[in-house]
Amino acid sequence: MSSISSLYKSSLGQKYVMAASGTLLFLFVVGHLVGNLQVFGSPELINTYAHFLKSKPLLLWGVRLGLLALVALHVITAVQLSLANKAARPVEYAKPPTYGSAWQSRYMLGTGSVIAAFVVYHLAHFTALLPGINGVGDFRTLEATLPGGEKTHDVYAMIVLGFQVWWVTLFYLVAQAVLFIHLGHGLASMFQSLGFRNHIWWPRIQLFAKVASIAIFIGYALIPVSIYLRVVGADYAETKRFELKPAALVEPAAATGKEAK
Repeated sequence: MSSISSLYKSSLGQKYVMAASGTLLFLFVVGHLVGNLQVFGSPELINTYAHFLKSKPLLLWGVRLGLLALVALHVITAVQLSLANKAARPVEYAKPPTYGSAWQSRYMLGTGSVIAAFVVYHLAHFTALLPGINGVGDFRTLEATLPGGEKTHDVYAMIVLGFQVWWVTLFYLVAQAVLFIHLGHGLASMFQSLGFRNHIWWPRIQLFAKVASIAIFIGYALIPVSIYLRVVGADYAETKRFELKPAALVEPAAATGKEAK
């Protein structure tokens, strides 16, 4: 146990932790995108998917708590490494040391902080935490019927109604741009920390980081843009809008069990 603690306190060990937690968070980002892209299908497709996740509370909450732990570990380790680097050089450079480093690397802590703030907003936006901040109404009042006749929360309506608000779409696009910047450098650094940097692998790793970050940005940005431009779900949203009520008019007891995933 002491050897593990000693390894974590070392800069090498902290870089390993950053790489490992970053890898798992990246896999979640990809998986979450695949799930969200179902919004381009029928309403039943993503509603059935969301209903399945909510029917497995142990799995769902295990993933949620695990992700929170990973984010906390990733952020704390990043701050520790940043403080250690500053302590190693108490006197600042006369000019910023731009040589040999990508510009994204100098903003990793800042972009990571913005992403963490976005995650908090995202959870509040699409859950019952703060139902009044979405600019539309209380999403908990939306209900759909699955092909088998079972009632469930209408996640499809929640998404299309949510992204028809211009400032929500704009905020999501800014957040995805920040994620693109963070991943563009972070993915390559992840492999470097695990010892994969050499003259053969490094160009391929850099290419993978660029392609992956661009693909993730396009995938996530395509959802709010398509909805805001009324390419996706416009007619369905109008048929469901009457179900929305202002957040202040919804009784907590009446909304129990109807929050989004």
